Amino acid sequence: MENTGGGSFLRNRRLESFLHTNSVPNVRETRKNSGKEVAVQRPLKDVYVDDDGWISALISCVRIVTCFVVMMVTTFIWALIMLVLLPWPYQRVRQGNIYGHVTGRLMMWILGNPVKIEGTEFSNKRAIYISNHASPIDIFLIMWLTPTGTVGIAKKEIIWYPLFGQLYVLANHLRIDRSNPAAAIQSMKEAVNAVIKNKLSLIIFPEGTRSKNGRLLPFKKGFVHLALQSRLPIVPMVLTGTHLAWRKGSLHVRPAPITVRYLPPISTDDWTADKIDDHIKMVHDIYVENLPESQKPIISEAPRNSSRS
Repeated sequence: MENTGGGSFLRNRRLESFLHTNSVPNVRETRKNSGKEVAVQRPLKDVYVDDDGWISALISCVRIVTCFVVMMVTTFIWALIMLVLLPWPYQRVRQGNIYGHVTGRLMMWILGNPVKIEGTEFSNKRAIYISNHASPIDIFLIMWLTPTGTVGIAKKEIIWYPLFGQLYVLANHLRIDRSNPAAAIQSMKEAVNAVIKNKLSLIIFPEGTRSKNGRLLPFKKGFVHLALQSRLPIVPMVLTGTHLAWRKGSLHVRPAPITVRYLPPISTDDWTADKIDDHIKMVHDIYVENLPESQKPIISEAPRNSSRS
């Protein structure tokens, strides 16, 4: 695992040795040839090759089934722990994070994608963590890499997801009613009150849904409302390559390299409610600057004003 800082990060991630760190397909070098400088490409040993053969598909199916079985086992074990801890809500939050660290890490190890993590010096702050979302793998990474004491925010219907949804509720994570903007804003206020009272961090996908093609979607206003009410800084987590590793609508997981980059915290102390759209655009632009060309939004997907939260 490549780590750019944060000793405590390593102490919390005991299985780092299973990951490979190189996620760049080639390196550009300059060599002299007959007195002239010539640019050449030097391939690295873990170049990603998109293999659609039946052997690759079979291995992928085995990995996905293994992930499902392992996740069901760990979910069942932690559900029992949560039931014992019903009188202690904050301990359930912590146990939910430990479940995520263990299960998310196991999922990534089983899938076998090389993962590179950058900016870990920003990974243990109390903050609102946000992330782009283009693949089921994003969920595993977020479970694994968000710090202990972090709660997620999901739509209230998550309770109907078998086992995982019930564990989500038992872990005292937050749900919002997205049936209408007024209900969503009220749910956000209740979520912020719980976060402030218990000194928690938050994790949210500001796009509100998963991108179909890996390109960044417009951001909704929810994360800004959370910031305005909590005054927590925002730590962007930029995920690249996950849309290639597990494409939407596919059951074929490919060995594409993945990068998770924590960006420096964005202070929200001077944010105001009359500039919500400006705040959204500023954060969205930061993502655009830090994503590869293949994940940047096309013109029609540029941020636009929305009345939805």
